[in-house]
Amino acid sequence: MDEQRSRPWIIALSVLLPAVVAGLIFGPKWGVLEGLHRGTLPRLNAWINGFTAVLLVLAYMAIRTGRIAQHKRLMLRAVALSVVFLVLYVLQHASFPSARYAGSMPGLYYAILISHIILAAAIVPLVLITLVRGLSARYDRHRRIARWTLPLWLYVSISGVVVYRMIAPFY
Repeated sequence: MDEQRSRPWIIALSVLLPAVVAGLIFGPKWGVLEGLHRGTLPRLNAWINGFTAVLLVLAYMAIRTGRIAQHKRLMLRAVALSVVFLVLYVLQHASFPSARYAGSMPGLYYAILISHIILAAAIVPLVLITLVRGLSARYDRHRRIARWTLPLWLYVSISGVVVYRMIAPFY
């Protein structure tokens, strides 16, 4: 996998994905999943975020102990789970309006939510670049960006669960 040839795809996905998600959140609903309870996909996505966080920690432990093949498998699973998350997230926002937070800690909720949203958009190119560099055996460059990607991706995964837990009663 060549980093130069991947660059246009990384840029396109990094711009397109947040734009699609924003359009779905603020645009009209298509009613794709009308028979489904509107809290089902958010709950499933919280579980996916939680499993992703576990995979990221396990992958970090694997690479720190020199188990490169295991690290690669775990990271590919984390990326695959993130793709599943994204598909379900798009379906969720194409089908249902966003829940409104009505809890007793709006300042905390919105601080976590806003940081989660900003970093979720930022993590897309970081994950893709890190993935391409790892798969193309550019380990020196992979390591340099992975030092940023891992903690940010971990924060996005964990904060996604926290945001869900805080908004879940309002679905």
